Amino acid sequence: MLVEETAILDKANRFIEMMRGKVNPQYRQNYHFSAPIGWINDPNGFIYYKGHYHLFYQYYPYDSRWGPMHWGHARSSDLVHWEDLPVALAPDQPYDSGGCFSGSAIERDGKLYLFYTGCQEIDGISHQHQCLAVSEDGIHFSKYSGNPVVAEKQLGENGLIQEFRDPKVIVHNDAYYMVVATKSTQSTGRIVMFQSSDLYTWHFYSVLLEGTSEQGIMWECPDLFHLDGRDVLIMSPIQIKKNGLEYHNISSTMACIGEVDWETGQMIVDNFHEIDFGMDFYAPQTTTDPNGGRVMIAWMQMWDRTLPTHELGHLWAGSMSLPRELRVKKNRLVQKPISTVYSHLVYQQGSENIAVTDTSVVFRNALSDSSYLHLVADLEKAEVFTIELLRSKTDCLKLTYDTAKQVFELDRQKLGRELTGAEEDPLNVRKVEIPLIDNQLVLEIFRDTSSVEVFINGLEVMTATFYELEKARDILFHSIGESRIQAFETASVK
Repeated sequence: MLVEETAILDKANRFIEMMRGKVNPQYRQNYHFSAPIGWINDPNGFIYYKGHYHLFYQYYPYDSRWGPMHWGHARSSDLVHWEDLPVALAPDQPYDSGGCFSGSAIERDGKLYLFYTGCQEIDGISHQHQCLAVSEDGIHFSKYSGNPVVAEKQLGENGLIQEFRDPKVIVHNDAYYMVVATKSTQSTGRIVMFQSSDLYTWHFYSVLLEGTSEQGIMWECPDLFHLDGRDVLIMSPIQIKKNGLEYHNISSTMACIGEVDWETGQMIVDNFHEIDFGMDFYAPQTTTDPNGGRVMIAWMQMWDRTLPTHELGHLWAGSMSLPRELRVKKNRLVQKPISTVYSHLVYQQGSENIAVTDTSVVFRNALSDSSYLHLVADLEKAEVFTIELLRSKTDCLKLTYDTAKQVFELDRQKLGRELTGAEEDPLNVRKVEIPLIDNQLVLEIFRDTSSVEVFINGLEVMTATFYELEKARDILFHSIGESRIQAFETASVK
């Protein structure tokens, strides 16, 4: 490692240790990962390596807003509790002087290789190119002297060098492939691939997939993997056209299910769909667990929105989603909570066979700052079924299912501090079409201090952040037409 690299990394780590005790804990998460201080966004380099899950992430330790990107670093044995590690990368070389942007990790011969996007201004033009750092122990990294390993020469006319980022490196048939996001001259998303035999020397391989104007102007953070007999490409489009949808994510996360023709390097897509229908889920990245299963984690936030922890001077902003296990069923990506979280649940209360009509049913003190809720409701005779979480005299997080429309709605308009975003982005209400299963609505809800993740009928997920003004623990159930809660239980997450 070069002297200047060590000095800048040491500066960041000293600052973190000096300031971590000054962070305001009011909205800090308990079992969702947050950095010790400062700003975080995209997960990077998510990998199981030498007995731990390693999570790197976009990081600016010196402020609770976006700044020159570093790579923060943490590890976990169970994906619920995390250990902070020293900052792994800092913008300390000419080729990454504008920041160390997102990327991925891969193991080879016991070493851990990080691939990231270095940003540099050359002749007044922003250049984004792909760089490499290597570690023997998974904690201390040295940047490759030949960086960048993929730059304007390799990209050629296949994308814009100003929008060329987020390398995900994978192995297929004993060769390495780097999947990278770029942008066409027509302002559409484009994913390109490069190939290597040694992780150091790369050549252009193909345009893997290109979007339409309706699918956003740029596709960020691509991840390509094979699961349940299908090839899956996930990415995060920017500025998706609304197409008349009232409650719609302008930037989102999408899954493409299909098949890659490895001879041509092109992907044929059978299904293109949104991954999370809430407000705060972006830039997901996956890894494999020790048993070969596929696990995904994402930034539990979104661009162009107010962040109360920054505005209040709490010295931190952003956290990660609960990791999720993935499967492909009927050409759709299906998510369920990471299985290890269930061993950390401590039962609180429960009930069965509860009739809910126009007279509301209330459970007092049912939710803490770290809670799990499981619900099975029979809605055969119901028109609209409503759950009010964290209910006080004035506030609640409202969940509603309309049986005629088969639409589930999450509404945070009346919960805590006002959140604002881009004018075209209806920030506080989201909807998803989802059928009942044998007339049942089955929910798993994970609530942390300032977030909620709602898993609906094992098919869809909605994720949202919130910032309570007063603590509330009650749950209210209401129904137009009769609903019957067949099973209801809450637990704390330890």
